Amino acid sequence: MSSIGSPTGAAPADTGRAAAAARGHLFNASSLGRYRDVLARGVDRVARRVGEADRPFTGVTPGELAPLIDAIDLDRPLGDTDAALDELHDVWLRDAVYFHHPRYLAHLNCPVVIPALLGEAVLSAVNSSLDTWDQSAGATLMERRLIEWTAGRIGLGPTADGVFTSGGTQSNLQAMLLAREEAYRTVVGGAATRPDRPQVLSRLRILTSAAGHFSVQKAAKLLGLAADAVLTVPTDAGRRMRTDELTRAIDRCHRDGQVVMAVVATAGTTDFGTVDPLPEIADICAAAGVWLHVDAAYGCGLLVSPTRRHLLDGIERAASVTVDYHKSFFQPVSSSALLVRDGRVLRHATWHADYLNPARAVEQGIPNQVDKSIQTTRRFDACKLWLTLRIMGPDAIGALFDQVVDLAAQAWRRLDADPRFEVAAPSQLSTVVFRYREPGLTPGLIDEANLHARDALAASGAALVAGTKVDGAHHLKLTLLNPETTVDDIAYVLDLIADHAAWYARTAAAAELSCPV
Repeated sequence: MSSIGSPTGAAPADTGRAAAAARGHLFNASSLGRYRDVLARGVDRVARRVGEADRPFTGVTPGELAPLIDAIDLDRPLGDTDAALDELHDVWLRDAVYFHHPRYLAHLNCPVVIPALLGEAVLSAVNSSLDTWDQSAGATLMERRLIEWTAGRIGLGPTADGVFTSGGTQSNLQAMLLAREEAYRTVVGGAATRPDRPQVLSRLRILTSAAGHFSVQKAAKLLGLAADAVLTVPTDAGRRMRTDELTRAIDRCHRDGQVVMAVVATAGTTDFGTVDPLPEIADICAAAGVWLHVDAAYGCGLLVSPTRRHLLDGIERAASVTVDYHKSFFQPVSSSALLVRDGRVLRHATWHADYLNPARAVEQGIPNQVDKSIQTTRRFDACKLWLTLRIMGPDAIGALFDQVVDLAAQAWRRLDADPRFEVAAPSQLSTVVFRYREPGLTPGLIDEANLHARDALAASGAALVAGTKVDGAHHLKLTLLNPETTVDDIAYVLDLIADHAAWYARTAAAAELSCPV
């Protein structure tokens, strides 16, 4: 017969012993020795794996790895740290994609600095939650100080404010939320009779560059705007928003009875690393009375650049700005923020709960970050940037970012001079978009050869590059964020790409010739 309160059939004494053993895994004053030992073992495993990695990826496929992971019985613990770390090595560490490797050249993932890793370890152990003061205390003030510092670097002025977020997509979503509410307030405030809210929302439009980030369209969908709420503005040959087209788009919206709730300019497009003409766009938005949001998720590294800060001129006139420290400040994921010129607009994300942040907390002057965030429970990710600034300083971060931008310029020149390739627009930051070409190949075969080259390169694990489309044609992309990458690394990868693409083109052409008509 089962004991009362013991649905599994275990005796109370057995349950008590199990609970006592489980408590030994809790991090507290009585387990400090275990904490130091276990974390040291984990750090040692990671250090060994990074030291052993002679390529950024093993080339493992989902079909190879999935059965190994599916076979693990999560209801039967291993009961031993080393055994669990051995298993972790087999299912993840061995085949992880290592952004630290100099031939990882694919996405906007940066190698991370050691002070930030220290911050990650500290913040995880203390486990502060940055929603309310009574859960975070000093951490709340540290995050606020970093927001103030970033707003100062941007030049947003004394009323600026902001909050850390999980990444650029969330920052852009919250910016569009604030812009939507401000636009609605303006429409309602100027109306003779209060209009229906859904009817107002159906008229709202967002204008963004054709080279802008997809998260703008995603934000519009999540915010309940019309299916055609996001209008893309054409770009020039340098993949920068055309200001004449922006002016025409605003005029068309006004003629059609639509309300432009925001213009989204980009400071560092994902594909081309280009910065929209921010001063001119700011002039247009000011004249039209339109909210200007600058997505600087990628280009925020220019804020600390000793040589290229001028590329962000005009950003100080934005109503809101997205920054991703985990792209160009060499921080671990996640570390991002949304900044606003007028801190009062953050009230649109505020909701008071009696158990958490009652309205009387405002009257008492208690600083609760949940009043500004669309998240509730939130990690103290600001700790990583704080330690990075206090140990390295902003000039050192800027010097690293400058180095990868210089490297991209060298890569572009090398590709432009190489008859095996053609390049798209030069980048203002650290991406290079290009593709393999060969005289006599059809456009379709050129596309297929480039797709094959990327897949074959990834399968080998020797290097990783990204892919994209330019005017409908498949291209490859180098995203350079590792200051340890050299021109020789890039030359090596380009030779591999050319070899894979040429092999595919020859094989496909031979197959076509041998195929009977």
